[in-house]
Amino acid sequence: MSAIAGIWNVSESRDTGEEGEQLRRNLSKCPADCEGVWQEGTMFLTCRSRWINSEAVGVPNPYHDGGRRLTIVADAIIDNRKELLDRLGIQPGQHGEVSDQELILLSYDKWGTDAASKLVGDFAFVLWDERRGRLYGARDFSGGRMLYYHWNGRSFRFSSLIEPLLALEDTSRELNEQWLAQYVAITAVVDVVGMDQTVYRNVNQIPPAHYFLLENGSLTLSRYFWLDSVKKLCLKNDHDYVEAFREVFQEAIDARVRTFRKVGAQLSGGLDSGAVASFAARRLRRDDHSLYTYSYVPVSDFVDYTPRWYAADETPYIAQTVAHIGGINEHYLAFEGADPYSEIDGMLGIMEMPYKFYTNSFWLKGIFEHAERDGVGVLLNGGRGNLSISWGDAIPFYAELMKKMRWGKLMEELALRRYAAGTGRKHLLSLVGRELLTGLPGRKEKTPPYQVIINEGFAARTGVYEVLRQHGIGQDGWLASTNAYINRSNHFQELYHWNASNTLAAKLSYRYGVWKRDPTNDLRVISFCLSLPEEQYVHKGMSRALVRRATEHMLPDGIRLNETIRGVQGADWLHRVLPKWEQLHSEFQDMLGNAALLEMVDGNVLRAALGELSDGVSPSDAHGRHINALMVSLILHRFLKQAA
Repeated sequence: MSAIAGIWNVSESRDTGEEGEQLRRNLSKCPADCEGVWQEGTMFLTCRSRWINSEAVGVPNPYHDGGRRLTIVADAIIDNRKELLDRLGIQPGQHGEVSDQELILLSYDKWGTDAASKLVGDFAFVLWDERRGRLYGARDFSGGRMLYYHWNGRSFRFSSLIEPLLALEDTSRELNEQWLAQYVAITAVVDVVGMDQTVYRNVNQIPPAHYFLLENGSLTLSRYFWLDSVKKLCLKNDHDYVEAFREVFQEAIDARVRTFRKVGAQLSGGLDSGAVASFAARRLRRDDHSLYTYSYVPVSDFVDYTPRWYAADETPYIAQTVAHIGGINEHYLAFEGADPYSEIDGMLGIMEMPYKFYTNSFWLKGIFEHAERDGVGVLLNGGRGNLSISWGDAIPFYAELMKKMRWGKLMEELALRRYAAGTGRKHLLSLVGRELLTGLPGRKEKTPPYQVIINEGFAARTGVYEVLRQHGIGQDGWLASTNAYINRSNHFQELYHWNASNTLAAKLSYRYGVWKRDPTNDLRVISFCLSLPEEQYVHKGMSRALVRRATEHMLPDGIRLNETIRGVQGADWLHRVLPKWEQLHSEFQDMLGNAALLEMVDGNVLRAALGELSDGVSPSDAHGRHINALMVSLILHRFLKQAA
């Protein structure tokens, strides 16, 4: 993990040292094993490096290659090292001597601006090519690391964090109305669709899957990767598909446990995190190492109000997984005394922007704090699993079979599904029929779970609905389509889906020195999963069938074959806040006097929501429309006050 920054005074002869030193000082809160600076003429690069893998130890970052006249500063872990080193002609015995920043530099030397498209991993880097007089940089395909910049036509400044750029004398803190309009208009946890923007008008970001090139006084951004042309895989039998998945998934796991520090993992009672933990523990056992797992559980006095098919406390399921896998140093964390309301200012400081994931903010941050204290360098999770390794809900698949009139296959699957799901064929057919009806144009299955809170005047002035429409989002603030397959495709084509979770993970890593890594988001894993026939995901009555079959003997059957109980995290967030309800309610009322907020948010919606909660709340209101509208607005209210 590295926090990077730099300046190039392109058309100004003034020395960059003073501004560069200011940038360097403003990265000082990021934990580091060493700090590096490289300066030559009008170019200044700096980095605070937290060593994660052995190849990084003691290697300068920024890294200068005098012979090639190339200099790079990088925040990167490259996962396809062997492939690249072989293609670069590096002898196997020398692979361990090449750091990831040097590997990127050598890739650029061979492939030029195509270098980013050759890399697999999490990265953001900037490279100075002295021979050509140009600056080149890129972010990985899903934005796992951050790269912000300010460009005024004369001077280019960049940083892993926003605040060091804002602290420079001539960078305005003016807010970005378009970013704020998208943020308020989108009702899901996604922030915005404009991936080159930030909440500040004069600070931009390099979008995921893009590289930039600055030469001859001109800055250009280019997308280097799309997931739209994956070749379909055709293997001999079901066994071969499972074995092929195991191979590619283990490769992704092995790349992510490449560290001399301890390896941790977020572990719930479900399939995705269980699969990650089981494959990782197996790999770590070879070196006699344990896997540290961190599991959020509700506070002890919480009474579960969720329906019987949900589990707010996943402790029994997690315990089954831990006992079956072995080699795990487990931690069950209730975070007694913590709550999302008390975390708002601290989380705003970490995120440097408003956020919507308040229900889980306290425990996500808390896991990083615990992992840091335990000496963990890499924290695994399975955040992208629902759309990659564990894709395959049965009902949408059956609806597709019905649309294609594959009656024999449908009847066979329904007969087997009755036993897997513990329900009757008549009920299954009604669910399939409902799925077909909701897929018709203009139909929605039900009212969206969250309210649209944007001020309509603000929406009209910024043209935000048209912007969102171009990205597949309707005026209800979320995906216009109800088709699971269309929405999955949208997820892998539209960069904004990755932004919220990856931004949080990156910002927490810069604060705590723990790198969160997701093997279910590995580019090779995703490409493999997209190449499979849908019959591998819904198979013989089993939903999410690929990962269930692939983890046979690796996970207990009670977890692997569970089709009836689902974990729900953060269910106790409002229960935690109840002792502070009067204070929170008072602040809700106060924010109705924030004129800047009410230019963006519909005050009538907030007043109506507050009226609905006038008699108080109970823990079961935790995921209600009214409390969500108020909490999202409150976090924005706090941010606007801080930014004023």
